[in-house]
Amino acid sequence: MKFEDVIVAVASSVVVCLIVDTVLQMALIPMNSFWGLNIATILSLLVSGLTVGYVFAGKIREESRMTSIAKIALLSAVVLLFAAMAGYGTLYHFGPRTDETLQNTYHTNSWTNTDWVAYEEMMLHIETTLPVVFGLVFGFIGLYLGSMRKPSAKTKE
Repeated sequence: MKFEDVIVAVASSVVVCLIVDTVLQMALIPMNSFWGLNIATILSLLVSGLTVGYVFAGKIREESRMTSIAKIALLSAVVLLFAAMAGYGTLYHFGPRTDETLQNTYHTNSWTNTDWVAYEEMMLHIETTLPVVFGLVFGFIGLYLGSMRKPSAKTKE
C-alpha cells in the first residue's frame, strides 16, 4: 500500500468518523452527557474503521494485510492526537466539571494551586491519551474486519 493510499484512507476515515460521531452524539447526549459522548466516539471509530477497511480492502491486500492496517491505524492515531491536543490543549482549565469532580471525590479545602494544576495536568494527559488508545484499538479492529471482504475482479488491476 503506497503512502498516498494511506493518506486517502486516513482522510476518508476522519470524514466518516466526524459524520458518524456528530450524529451519534446528538442521539446519545440525552442518555447521559459523559457516557453518551464516549459511546458515540467509540462507535464512530469502529464504524469508520469498518467502512474504510471495506472500501480499501483491495489496496490493503496488495501487501501484507497487517502492515497496511497498521499504517492506516497509526496515522489515524496521530491525527486523533492532534485533534485531542487542539481541543483540550487550548483549554487548560477544564472548568466546572473538573472542579465538581474533585470536590465530590476528595476533601479539597486544603488543596493548593499547585495541587489543582497538577490534577488538571494529569487530566489533560488522560484526555489526550485515551482517544489515541481507543483510536488504535477500535480502528485496528474495524479495519481488520472491514478488509475481510474479497475484492471483486473488477477492482483488481
